[in-house]
Amino acid sequence: MMTNQSVEVAEPGGRGVPDARRLRAILIAVSVALMAVIASVSGLNVAQTHMAVEFGASQRTVLWIINIYTLTLAALLLPLGAVGDRLGRKSMLVAGLGVFGVASVVAGLARSAEVMLVARAAAGVGAAMIMPITLAVITSTFPKEQRGKAIGVWTGVAGGGGILGMFLSALLVDVADWRRLFLLPVVLVLVALVMTVKSVPASRATSAHRFDTTGALLSAVAVVGLIFVLQEGPERGWTAPATLTGLAAGLAAGIGFVAWELRRRDAALLDVRLFRERALAAGSVTLLVVFGVQAGIAVVLFPFFQAVLGWSGLLSTVALMPMAVTMMITSGVAPKLAARVGARPTMAAGISLAAVGLALMALLVSVDGGYLSILPGMLAMGTGMGLSMTPSTEAITGSLPPGKQGVASALNDVTREFGTALGVALLGALLSTGYRHAIDGRLDGIPQGAADTAREGVANAVEAADGTGPHGPELLRAAQQSFVDGWQQAMWAGVAVMGALLLYVALRGPGNQATATATATAAAVDGTEATAAPAR
Repeated sequence: MMTNQSVEVAEPGGRGVPDARRLRAILIAVSVALMAVIASVSGLNVAQTHMAVEFGASQRTVLWIINIYTLTLAALLLPLGAVGDRLGRKSMLVAGLGVFGVASVVAGLARSAEVMLVARAAAGVGAAMIMPITLAVITSTFPKEQRGKAIGVWTGVAGGGGILGMFLSALLVDVADWRRLFLLPVVLVLVALVMTVKSVPASRATSAHRFDTTGALLSAVAVVGLIFVLQEGPERGWTAPATLTGLAAGLAAGIGFVAWELRRRDAALLDVRLFRERALAAGSVTLLVVFGVQAGIAVVLFPFFQAVLGWSGLLSTVALMPMAVTMMITSGVAPKLAARVGARPTMAAGISLAAVGLALMALLVSVDGGYLSILPGMLAMGTGMGLSMTPSTEAITGSLPPGKQGVASALNDVTREFGTALGVALLGALLSTGYRHAIDGRLDGIPQGAADTAREGVANAVEAADGTGPHGPELLRAAQQSFVDGWQQAMWAGVAVMGALLLYVALRGPGNQATATATATAAAVDGTEATAAPAR
């Protein structure tokens, strides 16, 4: 057992353990705040064309407007999570909501790409102040017997909120103006702010050590460098100077962070020795893979809906809702199942179902079968992800002591961001490669110009088909079928990854008593010193 020199204390106004009514209000407040952050990750994707036209911006600039939010958010999660633990979680949440809300208003009023970039970066800072604190409030406030259910709700919002946010954003863009999509996060922020001030108790951790500034800087550089590579590698090229520079900086900072944290030991921003614990390691790896596969699937699904089935952006987001709703429902069921049969079997069942979903989508998908050919796989995927995410999140938060719950929550969120970036890069690359290889053998007789355009991607092929006269239907069919071939390659790769994860969790997953580590959190509510209990 490793001790930690932080002590959880309730600030004035905390009023002890909240009653059931107040706990519901706390859960709603942090869920609404989380929804604002998550919706802003994916919401702006539906307005790419509008921003390019209005700002006269290149596609690279538009992508940076979208990605700088995620990059800033991921880079600052660990440092700001730790700051929130020390300065007070309620104060940090209120301040983060204020920064995020103001930045969203500025973004909605921006008249240039430069202003939009600054506003989105500022929104990322606010999001990094909010996201880890929302989970930390749950783990430090809810009694042990109710904590799993609350984390299940939080996990459902984190997992399905992006799809729901994208749907609402697409609806606003279609029925109004693209700038109206910033109304959604602003309204959510206002609701969360009022509820936070009224209901969320004030809590913080005191520490005998100074803040780990060096560790915070190294972690930020490592996260920025590595996520930059995953975001920009497919676009710039994996051997481009900028990509290699980002990779070198990220790896060097990451190695330096581990070495520094080992030296700091109990005074570290993140005690990396805790990764020896099964619960923390298995929870982190599971979230990394599951969120990676989920994000990669979204990259595959949207062009299928739009280029193969010919659907609008709004209809495409509606088509994702069954998977999102299933995920959110099963995230709420997962804590009960984990309490009954154990965390490891629940995680294994979820991973297995997700793998079955990927296999179904690989086996059943067809151009003629359309949406119904992939719906069973989507439902299995949503169920599996919901079952696996909640016990994984509990394993992470239960492995760190009460005084480090902001850091635990940030680690959970950083893992999700890394997984998302990794899944988009890898599954997107597999899809593109499979498509290009498949279409090369289907372009005989197609005019050279149209054939070259079709090789760039299925959306390009659909556009080129309109101008190729009698060859149009043939080119369109070739592109759609080639996309399905690439789709199947990406799905089978996902099955292989999930199979490897299943084996790892079966051998090294958290024990059935892993959630017992949360007893340290319960003791800390009474002001006792926190200790990190190992998972068995």
